[in-house]
Amino acid sequence: MKILYLEATHDTPKVMLNKRDGVFELSGRSILEDTEAFYNPVMEWLEQYAQDPNPTTLFSFKFKYFNSSTSKIIYNIFDVLKNIPGVQVEWCYHKDDDDILEAGQEFEEELEMKFLFKEL
Repeated sequence: MKILYLEATHDTPKVMLNKRDGVFELSGRSILEDTEAFYNPVMEWLEQYAQDPNPTTLFSFKFKYFNSSTSKIIYNIFDVLKNIPGVQVEWCYHKDDDDILEAGQEFEEELEMKFLFKEL
């Protein structure tokens, strides 16, 4: 499977989806106007990955900030991830960033998934 890598910008997160090396990460800021256009390749990659996943998958979310339209996309990403056997979500947050921590806790509760919370 081809690696999906997008460098972070001021408004977009870094995306690293690498099946071979087992690296799955979204990090940085996501404050896009057109979130669907940016995240469509991510969703397509994940849906393809879900057809033939690694035995274990650790997916790291390391957001500094994301807007409400990104929140909807993150929910959709989790919707795909929760159906992949052996997936584990690592939700990273900076010390004193209660907003990001609480967002992860809300996703965990709404989707009935167990997250690993990691303070950076």
